[in-house]
Amino acid sequence: MSATNSICDADLIKGLERIALEAGRIILDVYEGNSLEVERKDDDSPVTIADQRAEAYILKELAKLTPDCPVVAEESVEAGRIPDTDGDFFLVDPLDGTKEFIRGGGDFTVNIGLVRDRTPVIGVVYAPATKKLYVGCGDHARTGEVDCRNPGEYDLKPMSVRQPASPPTAVASRSHRTPETDDFLKALGVTDTVSAGSSLKFCLVAEGAADVYPRLGRTMEWDTAAGHAVLVSAGGCVTTVDGQPLSYDKREQALDSDFANPHFIAYGSRSPIAPA
Repeated sequence: MSATNSICDADLIKGLERIALEAGRIILDVYEGNSLEVERKDDDSPVTIADQRAEAYILKELAKLTPDCPVVAEESVEAGRIPDTDGDFFLVDPLDGTKEFIRGGGDFTVNIGLVRDRTPVIGVVYAPATKKLYVGCGDHARTGEVDCRNPGEYDLKPMSVRQPASPPTAVASRSHRTPETDDFLKALGVTDTVSAGSSLKFCLVAEGAADVYPRLGRTMEWDTAAGHAVLVSAGGCVTTVDGQPLSYDKREQALDSDFANPHFIAYGSRSPIAPA
């Protein structure tokens, strides 16, 4: 099956869910093991055997599911393996929230996103430790609890963003909070902030647990594509700080590396929330 001709195809979505769940099982096997070896990449960010094993599995299975669709995956890019991305392509972060994973926290996810015309159109986010699965495509977003070690038949329920509260509730990064983030939240009149890790921040907004997620720090496209797609499918939007849609497949950037994101804001509405 080619992803190019099957956006929101039921078999494709189910296949991506299956891959994310099994990758979650692989990660849990390491998470619950007796030892965890941590290496450092060139940018000093951590990587574990869980990242590597999960990515190897995802790449193998995506090649079977959508053999004509290239995959840009975090550890492969680090190793210099970057495919041509002229058409549809997947963005994969096999273990988003590695720092949280290493600390023994539960806010880490498997992220699989499909990009078309520089926009994420399918997103699958799975949090193995909490068993939460989030899926978005088109105008349909769903979520539910699924045990990756015994998924069986599961039923995901529809979800959507809520009418923004006044003042809005924000979700912010647990590991990457910045003074700029605090200034933004103050300008928006936010008095209630929820801390979370990984792409779960997008998902909390998507399911109506928060209204806005500012990320005024560096991220990469594989960090955000899946959660971005889930949020948009649930009725939200993601913009740069100047209000433009956050786009993907960013190459040859003058001020940053390939696939690096600018600062962005994720909203639980179709348009940005106005400052207080």
